[in-house]
Amino acid sequence: MLTTNQKALVQQTIPVLKANGQALTGYFYQRMFSQVPELKETFNMGHQREGRQAKALANAILAYAENIEDPSVLLPVIDLICQKHVSLTIQAPDYTVVGKHLLHSISEVLDISMEDELIGAWTAAYHELATLMIDTEKRIYTKQERTTGSWVGWRDFTLVKKVAETANVTSFYLAPNDHLPLPDYLPGQYISVRVEVPALGYKQPRQYSLSCAPNGQFFRITVKEDNGVDPGYASSTLHQQMQVGSHVEVSAPIGNFTIADATKHNVLISAGIGITPMVAMLEGLTESGKSCATHSTLPPSAISFIHVAKDADNYALGEEVNRLAQKHSQVTTFVNYSRGVTRPHPAGACGRFMLQSVPSSLLSKDADFYLCGPVAFIQSINDDLQLRGIPASQIYFEVFSTGGLASS
Repeated sequence: MLTTNQKALVQQTIPVLKANGQALTGYFYQRMFSQVPELKETFNMGHQREGRQAKALANAILAYAENIEDPSVLLPVIDLICQKHVSLTIQAPDYTVVGKHLLHSISEVLDISMEDELIGAWTAAYHELATLMIDTEKRIYTKQERTTGSWVGWRDFTLVKKVAETANVTSFYLAPNDHLPLPDYLPGQYISVRVEVPALGYKQPRQYSLSCAPNGQFFRITVKEDNGVDPGYASSTLHQQMQVGSHVEVSAPIGNFTIADATKHNVLISAGIGITPMVAMLEGLTESGKSCATHSTLPPSAISFIHVAKDADNYALGEEVNRLAQKHSQVTTFVNYSRGVTRPHPAGACGRFMLQSVPSSLLSKDADFYLCGPVAFIQSINDDLQLRGIPASQIYFEVFSTGGLASS
């Protein structure tokens, strides 16, 4: 347990963390990778290159320092991080390595001795947080071990099918090399895929939502190629190097962005590549037979599928959505083409997306809302929904970046 004095010392570093937190964490990552280069196969080096991982860690350390009196308020965020850690097969010994380099980084950046009482306070704080996360992850690993078809660690898969959905979005169908059944994951969950990146000379992991409901035989991920100034290592490798027959490593499905109640009216709102978990959810709700509730003013288990795409050519998985909507009468779709087209989707609009343009019947106040897309999109829709009187408890979201799921 942290002493009162140790908590006070940690809190005294809050101004420093606010001003220089990212510089500290950037230094930490450089220090750790230079001395333990094999960890580069665990961390996303694209996020390292962009500074995103250093920023995320700096924010996490600051949040922990600010809530050192009652870290329990951070439990939802800790659970999210732990799920991503498990998807990357991070284990308890890794915390020892990270802790060593983090504490030395604090000492070196602040130019204080490792024997200083401030380092002692942060050592105790880190140990407390690490213990909480290790225990959380142990429970997740245990659940995976007990789930039929699931596993712990990396499992060898083969690319059995590759389908171009748009000019820069491709679906990859992955089957296990051992030919054993796959788990009945929850639609909306994700996997980590690890591939050998020729440009780096070592493997890189990336988390991708599963874009279809479970079938016991294969996983499907639908990936947007990040081909900007600094292309994504994993997405570029998948698109340019991986062909049918290529091998990849895959971790078991995980994640808590899943349907909370299949008997309610569920509203799925996405933008761009954020459509991927939504298609899995839509398929799961309609094809599993679970969507069968009766509502006083809505058809049984009503589903609203709302998506924003640049135009028809960039509406990845659109044909699949249309097929499910035509097959199941409880599904209503609304598609917004944001690019300046003169002819909107038959059931939708064009131009800048506004929630006000969506028919009110698709946005029932007693529905659950699921949002997936870029950060700004999610923030805007979340704010609009709450202004409409939708409580935060009915809004769930997953933030996507180019190429797939955004890691912490």
